[in-house]
Amino acid sequence: MNRLTDNLDSITDQIRLSFSAKDAAREKALPLCREAIRHCSQAIRAVHRQEFDQAKELLQSANNLLDESERAITACSELINTGFFRDAQKEFAEGSITLALVTGRQPPDPGELGVDSAAYLNGLGEAVGELRRYLLDSMRRGDLSRCEELLEAMDDIYSILVTMDFPDAITGGLRRTTDMVRGVLERTRSDLTLVISQKDLKDRLGKFGSDIQ
Repeated sequence: MNRLTDNLDSITDQIRLSFSAKDAAREKALPLCREAIRHCSQAIRAVHRQEFDQAKELLQSANNLLDESERAITACSELINTGFFRDAQKEFAEGSITLALVTGRQPPDPGELGVDSAAYLNGLGEAVGELRRYLLDSMRRGDLSRCEELLEAMDDIYSILVTMDFPDAITGGLRRTTDMVRGVLERTRSDLTLVISQKDLKDRLGKFGSDIQ
């Protein structure tokens, strides 16, 4: 007489095979994503050193690693929504957007980068922090030539992010990123206003001294 659970061995064998395949795909994709994130971090550092060609090469390497990672998990589509893959996409978007804006180009769109919309928007927000850092470095060098332009770009990004009023489950925690952007934007505007005011005062005093002489 057959037991009611006679088929469970067959079912669990199939599940075990499925889990093994997913685990193998994850183990292959995870180090590729970590390496892609490392390349993106190095690219952002190169941007701050104004080594733009090197930054571009590093981002291309990161893109290749992400493509390879995505191929590794093609048969396990649910892994695309895991944290390690989304994080790698976000870092790639952040680096690519930062490089574009710092070099005076339009930011690439998600399709160009091949990244998920939520990862793109979070990367866009994180890029604001890198723009602040670039702005502060420029101000320390006394170079204000593009500071207002970059501040305007930061303001534009915040204006876009604040309209994305969707649940965090859809946006990948974008609300927290948007709150961060607002704080960064306010501090940067205050810092730049102070530096411009000081420069204007210094220029006026210099002109006043020249007139007296």
